[in-house]
Amino acid sequence: MDPTPPTFLQRYQPWRRSVEVGFWVAQYLVSALANSITVNMDVRRLHLGFSAWQPVVWETSSSLVALALVPAMVWCTRRFPLRLDDWRRLLALHLLGSLAWSILHVAGMVAIRKAAYASVGDSYDFGAWWREFGYEYLKDVRSYAGVVLTIEAYRLVLRRLQGEASLLSLPDEGPPVEPVDRPERFLIRKLGREFLIAANDIEWLQASGNYVNLRVRGHDYPLRSTLAGIETKLDPARFARVHRSYMVNLDRIASIEPLDTGDARVHMQDGAKLPCSRTYRADLRQRSGANE
Repeated sequence: MDPTPPTFLQRYQPWRRSVEVGFWVAQYLVSALANSITVNMDVRRLHLGFSAWQPVVWETSSSLVALALVPAMVWCTRRFPLRLDDWRRLLALHLLGSLAWSILHVAGMVAIRKAAYASVGDSYDFGAWWREFGYEYLKDVRSYAGVVLTIEAYRLVLRRLQGEASLLSLPDEGPPVEPVDRPERFLIRKLGREFLIAANDIEWLQASGNYVNLRVRGHDYPLRSTLAGIETKLDPARFARVHRSYMVNLDRIASIEPLDTGDARVHMQDGAKLPCSRTYRADLRQRSGANE
């Protein structure tokens, strides 16, 4: 029987990091180039008296600092993802985040501009900080929102391609067909289709921000939950916590490798190697019956 052909997402994964980094680099380089050209056109049209290199320094410094801040934005949006049911708290957090982003952005680009001007024997004057920062923040808050929305939209597309898990909910009428407090199956939504997976088919689980990734037959399905929250819903005779960020299906453990630190490494049947904290090591060994 021919093996199942790889999905688009599986083919994309080896290139994912390069595409993500390349997107932001290209985004800010193109922005710096386009803005440098348009500002230079305005300078000549209005006879402002600036040299051609000065707008290039202004726009390049802004883009370089904004590019350097992208990893922090990725972390921030992973830690505080957009959620409609919590929008008031998230709005306040992102307003504070936009202020911090703008402070770092302005401070960084001013430092670069001063260094660039000094290298040609000139000096850069940013102006009165209280006035100029207000002007820059009005631009930066829009840029901040654009970055957040771009990251969230990209993650949404990946989740739709990958599939997203949810717990079965109580029916509108009548008793549930199966227990909801300890579900035997999870609902998976993928590309507009829905299907069920058995809880016992979950090989291991990993906490990831406000999500828990369920590993099932080589695929990760994010479930909006905490690891502690989902731990209470899984059968303790079959699933065990091995780390603050990982749980495993005891039937899917191949072996447990002790480490000199007192921790261990859990080798799963699918080839994954998961960390096991010393806090959980003895209990895991006793419950799993795996070789160590």
